[in-house]
Amino acid sequence: MAKKSTPVLSRANLWSREEYSKRRATFRPEVLAHKKNRTVHLGNNLTLQFEDEMTVRYQILESLHTDERREEDSIQHELDAYLPLIPDGGNFKATMLLEYADEVERKRQLSTLIGIEDRVWIQVEGSSKLYSISDDDGDRDNDYKASSVHFLRFELTKEMKAALKYGVGLAVGVDHPRYKAAINPIPQTVRNALVADLK
Repeated sequence: MAKKSTPVLSRANLWSREEYSKRRATFRPEVLAHKKNRTVHLGNNLTLQFEDEMTVRYQILESLHTDERREEDSIQHELDAYLPLIPDGGNFKATMLLEYADEVERKRQLSTLIGIEDRVWIQVEGSSKLYSISDDDGDRDNDYKASSVHFLRFELTKEMKAALKYGVGLAVGVDHPRYKAAINPIPQTVRNALVADLK
């Protein structure tokens, strides 16, 4: 009988709050450099942060670092919230941020961008566009405005995975009626970081 695999992140392999406080000064710059090769800016106001074990580990540790609740009460809550953002080897997962510096402008723009989370796409060279699946917790949009944060997933076919591992290009874009942007191809450093997520 096969042994049940241990989650990549668990209580057992997370640093304690005290340990993280000691390591934070060196770990944070390492994560920020890592994130650079996993970030795509589409136009001036939409950013995709492609997640992986390291980015999620950092998010959990940062949340616990600033959390005033007892640590044992909050660890499982953070794990439950963030573990689904780690790609499973057959997909890419990203946090999508809609960023507007001015609050009035942000509200105005979000009111025109309902459904944008379903119009983000990736395109493996030689394949059709693959649109995002929104993994938001509940209804983040309402009838009046979109949310400024969405969690997206891109489920790749075996053929797409094989093509990326072979070395073809990867494009990313969004084609919402009120917001269109694309990068074709994305920088090689970003592409390589994403392909490393595939099994």
